[in-house]
Amino acid sequence: MRAEPQSFDRVLSSMCTEPHPAAREAAERFLATNPGDPGTYRTVADLEDDAIATLGEIAGLEIDAGRDGNGDGEHGEGPSGYVTSGGTEANVQALRIARGRADDGSGRARPTVVVPESAHFSFHKAADLLRIDLEVVPTTAARRVDLDAVRACVDENTAAVVGVAGSTEYGRVDPIPELGAIADSVDALLHVDAAWGGFVLPFTDHEWHFGHAAVDTMAIDPHKMGQAAVPAGGLLVRSAALLDELAVDTPYLESTSQATLTGTRSGAGVASAVAAMEELWPDGYRDQYVRSQNNAEWLASELEDRGYEVVDPVLPLVAASLPTSLFEALREEGWRLSRTGDDERVRFVCMPHVTRERLEVFLADLDRLTAESSAAAGVRAGSRGD
Repeated sequence: MRAEPQSFDRVLSSMCTEPHPAAREAAERFLATNPGDPGTYRTVADLEDDAIATLGEIAGLEIDAGRDGNGDGEHGEGPSGYVTSGGTEANVQALRIARGRADDGSGRARPTVVVPESAHFSFHKAADLLRIDLEVVPTTAARRVDLDAVRACVDENTAAVVGVAGSTEYGRVDPIPELGAIADSVDALLHVDAAWGGFVLPFTDHEWHFGHAAVDTMAIDPHKMGQAAVPAGGLLVRSAALLDELAVDTPYLESTSQATLTGTRSGAGVASAVAAMEELWPDGYRDQYVRSQNNAEWLASELEDRGYEVVDPVLPLVAASLPTSLFEALREEGWRLSRTGDDERVRFVCMPHVTRERLEVFLADLDRLTAESSAAAGVRAGSRGD
């Protein structure tokens, strides 16, 4: 096979990035391992415990060195969860936990989950798979969930309330402590989707994790800002008992039960996540956050200076209103860009591979294409005698 993967040189809208060299090397060494069978693949199962311990530290969960909380076999206290294929799987599993907890056998109406309109589309997948009704509530002008709308929506059928900590379109962080209080008022779970934001939020003043609020479950992905190889997502739960809602017997494996969604899983993802976090947590991630946030603010300023409407980057994500013709021309130049869903702004995600030099090249192309478009418009106007 002669095919080569895409270069990241012109990728500006992806939430994945080039793996850290240590993560790449670890992934290659553990390609043929399966943490879904921990009795056979004990080394990678132990690495998954290490991954969950560090993710728990990042996300404000207390660490108990005696735990075994990866969802495959017996588990104790402390950080619990497992390394998933990504945020979608983590979100599906969180809603599955909520549905199981809400099913008391009474035959009441099927459970509902309250999500903001800024939530990732994976929640719609989860609702379809799990036969859960989604209650989608609006966001405010600040693009955070409308708390009054959430309060008006929850009732005795609410199984979970979802908050977003780093939205995929605008990088916004919902008021997580307030959502926790609302969820608690109706005995629902609070799930936080920090798949992208979880590796930058520790270096901000936002309240978003288990230590800040009554969070029950969380999605947090090492293969995004964590610089692990794909696939390496993460599902964390406050209490290991929540994983019991997912557990099934595994009679032909050495472990007694399994709480993960898939059976065979990627040992490469687990190993690369551990390697990346060992190299970068916390100082390397802090330095990367500072670079990424500075790049986002610099890009936002440059686009504003050119007359484009820009949404202020709270996290390292810029959304700007570029004309459709210019957006398409930039894509024809090889720039990998995408739009937001509501107002079709262009998203720029300042991942680790997005350097100031690459942004300068992008702006040079933008200026050239803008000038060419203006010149062409002038020629057309002249030919009409305008």
